[in-house]
Amino acid sequence: MPKSLFLLCPTDCLEPIINSRFHKENYFYTSLGNSFIYNRKTIKHIHKLIKKHQIEEIYFVLSSDNQIILDALGNQDFSNFKALNRFYNDINKHTAHLDTIWHSSSLKFSIISYYLNRKIKLLQSEIDKNFDYQIKIRGKIYDKQDHVFTAIYSDLISIEKHHLN
Repeated sequence: MPKSLFLLCPTDCLEPIINSRFHKENYFYTSLGNSFIYNRKTIKHIHKLIKKHQIEEIYFVLSSDNQIILDALGNQDFSNFKALNRFYNDINKHTAHLDTIWHSSSLKFSIISYYLNRKIKLLQSEIDKNFDYQIKIRGKIYDKQDHVFTAIYSDLISIEKHHLN
């Protein structure tokens, strides 16, 4: 039976839903808005978890109505939390950039996809440096209204802003 590690935001409460939909051995690691920092201690914990339980896949998952994402896109009531300040700045910059090229109806999905793609790249880099085996890393967004998990947009969709001098 495949074993998976799900990186979640605790405000989404997705653990029981994931266990009912993904019939495999599931493990969970949580941080607000999936904003955990890739420091030596965090990578060491993830590495131990993966090795101990022989995890084959990692999923970054956020709900489409994640409280942290919605707050970052709205009033930013939680911006005074030190751990979320950088996250909010990243979301603000990308929102301003995407707003010019994307329809507002899919803006939230695009921003979550962009953010999770960045987290996937960072974790993949750490895994490539520190692990002696390959692990698949994917991203999903849970739509509570329709009760479905949708794969995030490809990283090719997320256009980075560049300046040429």
